[in-house]
Amino acid sequence: MHRPLIGVAGLMAALALATLIGVLVDDRTLLGAPIWLKPLKFSISIAIYATTIAWLLPRLERRPRLGWWLGTVIAGTMLVEMVIIAGQAARGHQSHFNNRTPLDATLYSVMGATIAVAWVATLIIAVLLLMQRMPDRADALAVRLGILVALAGMGVGFLMTIPSAAQLATGHPTIVGAHAVGVEDGGPGLPLLGWSTTGGDLRAGHFIGMHALQALPLFAFALALAGRRIARLREERVRVRLIGVFGLLYAGLTALVTWQALRGQPLVRPDAVTLSAAAALLLLAAAGAAWAGSGRSRTTVAPAGAPA
Repeated sequence: MHRPLIGVAGLMAALALATLIGVLVDDRTLLGAPIWLKPLKFSISIAIYATTIAWLLPRLERRPRLGWWLGTVIAGTMLVEMVIIAGQAARGHQSHFNNRTPLDATLYSVMGATIAVAWVATLIIAVLLLMQRMPDRADALAVRLGILVALAGMGVGFLMTIPSAAQLATGHPTIVGAHAVGVEDGGPGLPLLGWSTTGGDLRAGHFIGMHALQALPLFAFALALAGRRIARLREERVRVRLIGVFGLLYAGLTALVTWQALRGQPLVRPDAVTLSAAAALLLLAAAGAAWAGSGRSRTTVAPAGAPA
């Protein structure tokens, strides 16, 4: 295991507990939410992300030393980002998009730089994983698709940093960028998540896409477990196809909710166009699943009376 990443994951777990206490005992709010809720959500997310990257790095056969340094860079950037988020929360200041004071603007710029560095480091790890051969084709596909979709999900975050026309019109905006589209940040939102229920919210696509890094390998693991009872799933060809279909479905879902948000539409109030696109995506996935299980089984069945 990668010690710096595991160390960061452990620190984030401890911080999650501390910020949960903060949510319960500190009655301050920011943009309509408990002031410690954002650090709580980010500490949990970073703990999961760091643990996943630490799990992936030992699988690198090519350039393992480079992989170790990339993991260390990711650990460092995540730690810096979390220190700023927690520090700004303690000050009662907004961490993201904050341009109110020179200090706030500097801290936000540092956060932007750390995320960009982490994204590039993750991209290089993805390239290394794409280049090497892995013994199990199903697991290999799950890891590769998972990290590629996760990179796209992380990339959605960069869309949030683009200032709106209204912000630019002020000349010297105090807030640059936003989570929400079509409405101001801080309005009515989903419980805990906070995603807007009155306008679009880019955090949905960001969240869903990022966690492909966990969802696809877990799906591959679930298929392997199910293969103990379902003979068809013992075939590597079937599992590879199913993972490919699930990966495309997951990528399509990430794109769909991001497109929905960019149109200023709440996740929980899709219009007919969004519902039609979702239905088409599900139909394609169903057709893909049927294709994945098609063809003659390659599982050899011993004739009656023959030794197993």
